[in-house]
Amino acid sequence: MLNRRNFLTAAVGVAVAGGLAACAKEDDSSSGSSDSGSGGGKKITLGFAQVGSESGWRTANTKSVKDAAKEAGYTLKFSDAQQKQENQISAIRSYIAQKVNVIAFSPVVVTGWDAVLKEAKTAKIPVILTDRSIETSDDSLYVSFIGSDFIDEGRRAGKMLETVLQKAGHKGAVKIAQLEGTTGAAPALERAKGFKEIMDADHKDDWKIVASQTGDFTRAGGKQVMAAFLQSNPDINVLYAHNDDMALGAIQSIEAAGKKPGKDILIISVDGVKDGFVAMSEGKINGIVECNPLLGPQLMDLVKKVDDGETVERRIKTKEGDFLQEQAKEALPTRKY
Repeated sequence: MLNRRNFLTAAVGVAVAGGLAACAKEDDSSSGSSDSGSGGGKKITLGFAQVGSESGWRTANTKSVKDAAKEAGYTLKFSDAQQKQENQISAIRSYIAQKVNVIAFSPVVVTGWDAVLKEAKTAKIPVILTDRSIETSDDSLYVSFIGSDFIDEGRRAGKMLETVLQKAGHKGAVKIAQLEGTTGAAPALERAKGFKEIMDADHKDDWKIVASQTGDFTRAGGKQVMAAFLQSNPDINVLYAHNDDMALGAIQSIEAAGKKPGKDILIISVDGVKDGFVAMSEGKINGIVECNPLLGPQLMDLVKKVDDGETVERRIKTKEGDFLQEQAKEALPTRKY
């Protein structure tokens, strides 16, 4: 994973069979002709229930999981839930019926999983959470979580905004619009919480969130909601977006309103997808908190350990960095996602 780094640019520094709902997408992928998984032994079948394909980050995450399963020699049963919890629950029940070796999923929202996870536990199928966490009355219903610390991402976004404001020479009130992720999703809840911690601790008097609404982690959602924000609060001077795609959509609305993104409205976002860095190189996004989507290889290693009955870490955090704008565009990294 990437180490913490700072990059500054010239603007302002910084599914399948069975009971799965018909609207979900199904993709059963086999790794090849080998009869064994990584390292020999029995063939491992992994059932993976993805949130959907709402963003560039999610697309990269899906590709990483599929590529890593193929490389490891696992049979992958993949479902796209299209951002609907009922589709994920149907997929997990289908994986239980098919008696896969391990189930992994990135939960759409944090609550409402106990019943289906109890079914998996009764069937003696271990469950791994990826990317997003859940709230449960029984932590034994899943064996491990691999992903980012979203609360810390929110805190880092808050600290990043401090740097951006300083480099911009901003004086006076900071009027913030917040584009939230999907309602009830862990990254939306926790990125908001971490950011607010910084506000409450250090900026009670000068920072204010004047508008906050979900853009559902999509570019179209970010564009639509930002347009409404600008109508109701034309004096917004900062945008905090819970992901790059919403920020990119918001940029379109900011420009349509005759304002300059990155200057008239300073923009902080989270993820670090390619299009986000392009916007940063153009001076339209001032800072990005990275959330690395390339979890596939780590997930496959964890699947192997779990299937072998090894004791695994309860929570595995990825390592990421922060990216700010200011100097040479060539300093920006070439992204694989």
